Amino acid sequence: MRVAVLGGGRSSEHDVSLASAAAVRGGLAAAGHDVLDVELRRDGTWWHEGTEVALRAAGGLLGADVVFPALHGPFGEDGTVQGLLEVLDVAYVGSGVLASAACMDKLVFKDLMERAGLAQVAYAVALVHARDEVDVSGLGLPCWVKPARLGSSVGIVKVKAADELEAALDVAFAHDGRVIVEASAPEGALEVECSVLGPTEAPEVSVAGEIVIEGEWYDYEAKYTPGGMELVVPARISPTAAARVKALAAHAFTAAGCSGLARADFFVSGEDVLLNELNTMPGQTETSVYGKLWAASGLAYPDLLTRLCEIGVARYRSERAVRH
Repeated sequence: MRVAVLGGGRSSEHDVSLASAAAVRGGLAAAGHDVLDVELRRDGTWWHEGTEVALRAAGGLLGADVVFPALHGPFGEDGTVQGLLEVLDVAYVGSGVLASAACMDKLVFKDLMERAGLAQVAYAVALVHARDEVDVSGLGLPCWVKPARLGSSVGIVKVKAADELEAALDVAFAHDGRVIVEASAPEGALEVECSVLGPTEAPEVSVAGEIVIEGEWYDYEAKYTPGGMELVVPARISPTAAARVKALAAHAFTAAGCSGLARADFFVSGEDVLLNELNTMPGQTETSVYGKLWAASGLAYPDLLTRLCEIGVARYRSERAVRH
């Protein structure tokens, strides 16, 4: 299979994306695929082997059978590049436009999950043009202020006292005009993650892993610095909680309309499980959890990437069979 791997992009996660793309290219090459390296530069241009790529509607992309957009954050993971790939009329790995956009926006995602009946921490919305109207009275302290549409823990501030809220909002609003303020998980709750793979209607879920960190919370450095966190597999939770984590991961994946892959993040306290988020294009670096959990579940990384490409091609063929 001829696979074009996209890396880089315009977001603050540019460098992480380049690392993810390199890992994906290596895994695909090990699986025997013909791999094309496409770099999305910070200025928005696309490059392959030193030449700028000309993008033409319905023209595909460099003759690839499928595209693997190993992109993180805005202008890559949020439905924008997915929309462009739809216009290019090429198969691609991962969720489509709507699911990508919905899961990238923490406020929209939490509203969707609330409607689907999945338990979450309490949250409030803050908008830059109406910041004085934010109501965090029911959230308690500490609480967490986050840009609604960024990943990798960029722009997140832990608020320990009421007089810290305004400064925290300033930090978040520097990244996004939509901000979410979340209550803390129950004291002592474990951070548990699992990986999801498959078509929207029939996802498979990996064994659950537990995130253990030395610092106060799972920030950017802990995620991407070797040794910054320890992944304990399987997570040290009860069989009942583990089963619930897997069931809720599949439920959330289907309810959000995801496809291909996602990492589902939870807070687990005893038998209680709270959904935190779905990441529709989780990191693929050497410290990333997504591939490690599938490896622990018996699916090697090259085989995982092949499965993802096959799912992307199958979704493309299915959607093109529908008359518009």
